[in-house]
Amino acid sequence: MQPRIQSNQANLNPNKKEWQVWWQLTRPHTLTASFVPVILGTVIAYEITPIKFDLFLAMLIASLLIQAATNMFNEYYDYKRGLDNEKSVGIGGTIVREGVHPKVILNLAITLIALSVLLGVYISMNSSWWVALVGSVSILIGYLYTGGPLPISSTPFGELLSGLFMGINIILISFYIQTGTITATSILVSIPTTILIGAINLSNNIRDLNGDKEHGRKTLPILVGRENAIKILAVAFLISYLWILALILFADLSPWLLVVFLSSPKAYQAVKKFIGKTIPIEMMPAMKATAQTNTYFGFLLSIGFIISYLF
Repeated sequence: MQPRIQSNQANLNPNKKEWQVWWQLTRPHTLTASFVPVILGTVIAYEITPIKFDLFLAMLIASLLIQAATNMFNEYYDYKRGLDNEKSVGIGGTIVREGVHPKVILNLAITLIALSVLLGVYISMNSSWWVALVGSVSILIGYLYTGGPLPISSTPFGELLSGLFMGINIILISFYIQTGTITATSILVSIPTTILIGAINLSNNIRDLNGDKEHGRKTLPILVGRENAIKILAVAFLISYLWILALILFADLSPWLLVVFLSSPKAYQAVKKFIGKTIPIEMMPAMKATAQTNTYFGFLLSIGFIISYLF
């Protein structure tokens, strides 16, 4: 049974349909950080072995469930700590804007985690129980990102940990459950996506810099300043593209991987749309472009590998 919206206050957006409220609660623009690594890791594995589609689908759904649950924990704990209000910018703030009861969101997040664990058991039974251990650590990091006494989101390490556990971690698990091994190529190819997922987190923290500072957070943009944070974002994009070029030149990977450069205009847009902006609502297009860069980069890289297998 679908949980109903329970309200201790008036719904602040009565024109919004209920399914839209629940869809926004998953923060769909962040889900790219889950499915892109799974697809990429699986495509890389195809060079070694035929794809086991049951494991691919189980991994894809489990990753999406964990990401959605992490977003809901974020929603719940941001509300509990007073970080969200009806004027908050973005698609978070479902509790304060839509009147959804906090416990409903917390219970839904726990349910999604439970479902992901069941999928993880299936994956482990058909690959290795080491996957269960690594997956459990990933779930714990997802919770601790906003939960616990010292949330990761309040520290300068949010970008690093989100990139590692949603980038290289997911890519290598997706690769391993297909092939039963980890190769140097799978590790090297995972680096740019890891950086770009961290960039999504960085863009969010650039937007929220003023509000985070008021609540005593110590995020990377707060420590280095807005302008330097934007420069770091630009460097992250640059490294990601140059990394692929280096793999082609020095690791003997296919020139077809250059197709990823078709996504570079989005990276340029992301940086440009951040420059000179200080009001959160004005930075939403830059955040969207950052997430799109990761999506397009990952899909194009996967396409490059597929074409290289054919020719």
